[in-house]
Parts: sequence; C-alpha cells; structure tokens
Amino acid sequence: MDVRRLELLRELAERGSITDVARATNRTASAVSQQLKVLEREAGVPLTERHGRGIRLTGAGRALATTATEVAVAIEKAQSTWKEFTEQPQGTVTLTVFQTAGEMLLPGLLSELADAPGLSVRVSSVDPVLPDFADLTRDYDVVVADAPGILPSWNERGLVTVPLMKEPLDIALPENHRLAGKRTLSPSDLADETWIGVPIDFPYDRLLRQIEIAGGFSANISQRIGDNGIVESLVSAGHGIAILPRFTTRDRENGLVTRPISGVKTERQLTALVRPDRAVRPSVRLVVDALQRESQRFAAAHR
Repeated sequence: MDVRRLELLRELAERGSITDVARATNRTASAVSQQLKVLEREAGVPLTERHGRGIRLTGAGRALATTATEVAVAIEKAQSTWKEFTEQPQGTVTLTVFQTAGEMLLPGLLSELADAPGLSVRVSSVDPVLPDFADLTRDYDVVVADAPGILPSWNERGLVTVPLMKEPLDIALPENHRLAGKRTLSPSDLADETWIGVPIDFPYDRLLRQIEIAGGFSANISQRIGDNGIVESLVSAGHGIAILPRFTTRDRENGLVTRPISGVKTERQLTALVRPDRAVRPSVRLVVDALQRESQRFAAAHR
C-alpha cells in the first residue's frame, strides 16, 4: 500500500470529511476520493461508508487508519534517527498557545531557542472558545493545552502528552470586598456572591460547580467572559468575583486582590500535545524540551 494513501486515510479519521482532508493536504476533494478508492481496492475491503451527506470510516477503515499512524511514526523515527547523525534539529516548528500560557512561557522559550541554528518557531495564539485542544494537533506541531489533567480524548487519539506545569487558581475580589481581609477563603464564604463566570463547560466553570457543591449554594453568574483581562476589569470595578490563574493575574495596585480557596482542588495543568509522528522529529523534541524547562523555571520563580 502506498504510504501517501495511508496518510490520507489517517487524515480522514482525524478530520472527518473529504473536504477537510482536501483543504489540509492542498488537494481537490475529487483527488482525495480517487486516492481513497485506490487504497480500498488495494485493501480488498470497504474502508468508508455513507453517513448522512458525508462518509465515515468502517471498522476496517478505522483499523487501517491506526496502522497508518504506526507507519507514520516509524517513518518519522527513521528520518529523525538519520538526521541526528547528519544534522542539528532544523526547520519550522508550529506552536500554538492560549493567552496566559503565552504570557508565561513564550518570552523565555523564544529566548532559549533564538540561538538554535536552522530552527524557526512559528507561534500563534488560539481563541479560548475551544471544545478540545486536541483538535488543534491536526494543524500545529505542538499545542499547549489547559485542562485539569490528561483528558480521555487525548489518550483516545493516541497523542503524546507532556506535562509542563501546574498553576494554582485563586478567587479574585475587588480590593474593598468584605472578604479581602481573609488570607484564605472557604466555599461557604462565597455563597451570596455575584460571579463573573466563563463559558459553560470550560475548566473554570467546572471548578465553580465543585465550589457550589462544597459550599452548598447555587452561584449567581451575572456574566460569562472568556478573556481573563476583561474579567479582571469587571472584578476590579465591583461587578462580581471570579476564578483566575495565580501567576498571570494582575492583582497589584489595580483594584483587585486574589485569595486561595480551601476545601477544593484548585489548579490547572498545562500540557504539551503532539501527534505521535511529529513527536519523534528532532526539531519538535527540541521545542517540547525547551517548553518543559521554561515551565519549570517559571513555576519555580513564582511559587
């Protein structure tokens, strides 16, 4: 079987439609369909079936797509082994981060990698309104994700997950708030407060649910905002309290104070997500290793 056809099948498993595969691989949809039909003839069994207006993989198609991933990993390992004998890690590595991770990690990361010969790191920031950071691994070499831990969907996709750092989450209050004098807050302290929340089912929203359960109350959420900077401004102006990350919240002389909360596990895990074939590239490994070092340095400096 042709490796390039196997890669198209794998992309179909990742992206879900012929149109998306064509766009990602710079082909026409008809060219993708033709190559998949050739692969199906080579396999001798149906690999796709009609589903609504589109198609989906059959059981045999899913099994072969898994094999395609294993082939891709093997090829990348062979290429990376040879590169280690012949050259330094080089080329372009694409990295995407959410806003606060970028604030914490990018300055030091880019400084460390600035002297790596032949290596270019192309960074982009992502909209925080995402159902799953794993979706971004289709289009970026390295994805920095924000979650309470390793999510089941990451393992189901076979992604390489590299823990970077844990960051505490605190309760943000206006500096003249009745609770600002307390060093630590309990869930019951927060029963009668108005909250500036985040979009439903985001990690901070799930944490607020835990605080509600522990405190025995139902939170009064006046707004749902995905941008931490806007949340800080609203809290400072007295429009409510909020959950915010400790290391990047600007709580000095801006009308805002932060306090830890007891009785509930309040931290987030930053994790690098990489597709397994890309994870064996020397250039990608170099970037992920530098991300780990910068994460450890930053967390130690702010602990």
